[in-house]
Amino acid sequence: MTEPAITETNTLNASSMLSDQSIKAIAFYLPQFHPIAENDEWWGKGFTEWTNVVRSVPKFRGHVQPRFPTDLGFCDLRLPDVRKAQADLARAHGVTAFCYYHYWFNGRRLLNRPLDEVVASGEPNFPFCICWANENWTRRWDGSAQQVLLGQEHSIADDEQHIRALLPTLADPRYVRVKGKPLVLIYRTELLPEPARTAEIWQREAVAYGLGELYLARVDSFSGGYDPRSIGFNAAVEFAPNWSILPGARQQSIPGRIAKKFLGRKPFWGDHTLYRYSDLVTHMLSQGLPDYPRFRCACPSWDNSPRRKANATIFEGATPELYEHWLRKLIAQRQDIGGELAPVFINAWNEWAEGAHLEPCSVYGRGFLEATRAAVSE
Repeated sequence: MTEPAITETNTLNASSMLSDQSIKAIAFYLPQFHPIAENDEWWGKGFTEWTNVVRSVPKFRGHVQPRFPTDLGFCDLRLPDVRKAQADLARAHGVTAFCYYHYWFNGRRLLNRPLDEVVASGEPNFPFCICWANENWTRRWDGSAQQVLLGQEHSIADDEQHIRALLPTLADPRYVRVKGKPLVLIYRTELLPEPARTAEIWQREAVAYGLGELYLARVDSFSGGYDPRSIGFNAAVEFAPNWSILPGARQQSIPGRIAKKFLGRKPFWGDHTLYRYSDLVTHMLSQGLPDYPRFRCACPSWDNSPRRKANATIFEGATPELYEHWLRKLIAQRQDIGGELAPVFINAWNEWAEGAHLEPCSVYGRGFLEATRAAVSE
């Protein structure tokens, strides 16, 4: 790949950038709400995340499923009007940026159209950053080594090609900066063979491009937290739920025969693991602040049963009030990272098939959005 030339458009003046302090709450953003050829092949023609959402059913008595979109409908992210409506709704309710999941497999990109069009068009005028979802693409949606549809292969050449492809996006004046540096997340650094090498290559290429240094953050999700500076990263980002420190399950499984008794329908395949959402809130708020930069995270709810007929993970009892309490605490506890306050992350803007969405729905309406606005306004 030809290395990009340094021009006036990518050597950015600091005065043209977002104020770092204007970024307070960043919501993860899933782009899988438009069809792509790969999903057509793997899941059937026209597949999007809505395909999972509309076939969701309650797994036990009191299970809050299905949830359908209201204000924005079953939106298609290829449409500029949809992306603008999302940004307007987010801005009006205290969300100050989106963090788009970015999918890269050795030069092959997936689900990139929405962000590419945002960058190319300049619209909507809403801050954003990216998180490289660097897991394998699997049939089980869990990034495992089983049933891999598209795998990751790491090399020095790929690290170089990858960051060079990203640099024009990172140079966008709407791009989120922390301490004056473009913020880039990697979802699972533990899957990289040499994360420090990747960090060094990415920093070198960003400086050579004229962008300056990056602010690299690793996401604490499946692995226990540790100082990201030990691998050349600047900060960690908490993920909610943090799968490495979950509270005890209230009930380890809901056998299919119980579902049949409660619902009068055929037994569901397999069992499901349940937790109390209130326990998750208490447990994650109890985690002390480390001695390295770590951005906190809350989720409005979590329930991946739309994606999984069997072995779903469900947090019962999520309400806008509990979520507001959690987010309000995180806003109040934001770390000082060298003269500015760290942003807080929200999982997520639109993870509908994981039950983690701020977008209005048929069950809660705008409740979680209004809770976000109330917490952030404090």
